Amino acid sequence: MAVQKKGTKQITANKKARHDYFVEEAYECGIELFGTEVKSIRQGTVSLKDSYCIFRDGEIFVKGMHVSPYEMGNIFNKDPLRERKLLMHKKEIMTLFGKTKQQGYSLIPLSLYFKNARVKVELGLCKGKKLYDKREAAAQRDAKREIERAMKARR
Repeated sequence: MAVQKKGTKQITANKKARHDYFVEEAYECGIELFGTEVKSIRQGTVSLKDSYCIFRDGEIFVKGMHVSPYEMGNIFNKDPLRERKLLMHKKEIMTLFGKTKQQGYSLIPLSLYFKNARVKVELGLCKGKKLYDKREAAAQRDAKREIERAMKARR
């Protein structure tokens, strides 16, 4: 019998999502993968940049998630940019569908991680930032850095 490790291990995070969107809520869901994709993800060859979620026939799919082909695989390797089905309860899917129909909301994958040997995706219900919001966030980040430098210099 295989021994399962407990805990979580982050694989990748979508840093651009937090820059481009305000994250209102976060949800955890599973993802449907093939064997060679899981092996490739274990090697860390996955990118969530420019990925987003769509609804089709009462199910959620993630588009734009790039999982590089497993180098030891052969005919079993899948298309790196194929749509992958997300696994959630039907009630949660309907709730998210209703919330994304509101103006300005999107469903964006924020991170990918292992939880007890299973691959999980953290989805964020996000609202887009305007250019002035991004500038304001950068200004606050710079001000915080300056304060920390000043405090360090005083010590």
